[in-house]
Amino acid sequence: MELILASTSPYRRALLERLGVPFTAIAPDCDEDAVKSAGLPPLVVARRLARQKVHSVCDRFPHAVVIGSDQVLDLEGERLDKPGSAEAAVRQLQRLAGRTHRLITAVAVASPAGWIDWENVSEMAMRTLPVDAMRRYVEADNPWDCAGSYKLECRGVALFERIHTDDQTAIIGLPLLKLTQVLTGLGFEIP
Repeated sequence: MELILASTSPYRRALLERLGVPFTAIAPDCDEDAVKSAGLPPLVVARRLARQKVHSVCDRFPHAVVIGSDQVLDLEGERLDKPGSAEAAVRQLQRLAGRTHRLITAVAVASPAGWIDWENVSEMAMRTLPVDAMRRYVEADNPWDCAGSYKLECRGVALFERIHTDDQTAIIGLPLLKLTQVLTGLGFEIP
């Protein structure tokens, strides 16, 4: 069976490569801005985007297994997006410092056998940090392409005092523990 990752994310590609299963990454064709601007709760946004990514690819490859994922940061009901610049990253970190937020990673998998989707919700408690430490961090990791302005797989781990999650890889962008179970159930040999 052909395996397709409906994503252009280098983080998701690197995570899926860990499983040792050959796959193709294809850019999904969905209007993320329309979903994000609809005023929906963060969890619903993450779910819809993961499913739309899969739909946009599986229509072209109906006999493949297609994986889609999206990640949304939920700060007390408010969705925070990728900051896009170093200055915006520092501002986002200022909002998150000393507070707990939820990082929602939604996944959808379509196959000829049907659909499965799920979410991993990680509770992230960030330390209180001085602004100069935030600036040093942003300069070191360049996290402006990450929801929350941090890369846990790099120096971003030092920003936190507590993390509660069922799967650390979900924080990076693709929860491999559950995905491995799903793919094994579909007949992929892992490892």
